Amino acid sequence: MHYLTNLWNALDFGSMKDLLLRLCSVFLCLTVHETCHGLAAYALGDPTAKRQNRLSLNPLRHIDWFGLAMMVVAGFGWAKPVPVNPNYFKNPKRGMALTALAGPVSNFCLSLLLLLAVRLLWQTPVGDGLMMFLVETAILSIGLGVFNLIPIPPLDGSKVLFSVLPDRAYRFVLRYERIGILLLWALVAAGVGGRVMDGVIYLVFDLFCRIVGF
Repeated sequence: MHYLTNLWNALDFGSMKDLLLRLCSVFLCLTVHETCHGLAAYALGDPTAKRQNRLSLNPLRHIDWFGLAMMVVAGFGWAKPVPVNPNYFKNPKRGMALTALAGPVSNFCLSLLLLLAVRLLWQTPVGDGLMMFLVETAILSIGLGVFNLIPIPPLDGSKVLFSVLPDRAYRFVLRYERIGILLLWALVAAGVGGRVMDGVIYLVFDLFCRIVGF
């Protein structure tokens, strides 16, 4: 019993609270991102995501647990990709580009809404903890949106960029898309572009703050 008491007293509940809040932020940002991929595909005629129950704000339908752990610990992670069948689209390349673009755009919209909430709550007796959570989640959402716009497969930006390629080149690039994953991992591990990413995230955050008047 004495051992259990010492173990309880040794727990850092402040850190645990920070971890839980970060998990909530990640759940929210990734869930909105993946759900909007599915909604865009569905709006363009692809029912695949709907049939697999991926048009949902339930984070458990979208979370890849290893990707979640990486997101919390390293700030770089992923969710389970929403299944998309481009054969349903009238224009497969354009449909894939719009579906891909829906993810980052949803993260930017989420960030704007969160910062607007901060602006509206600024003069109210709401606790600093909630305000900080909203701001940090907004920054995380911007980061996820900016990161996914990098034109390296399998990130969303690559699907937007590849949509302008001729059909033959487009099929060739898709065939070797997995190589992009290795390249992406290598760049992240080496820290290449980290300062540029931080700078872009700051610029977008500053722009959004100006838009909402915060």
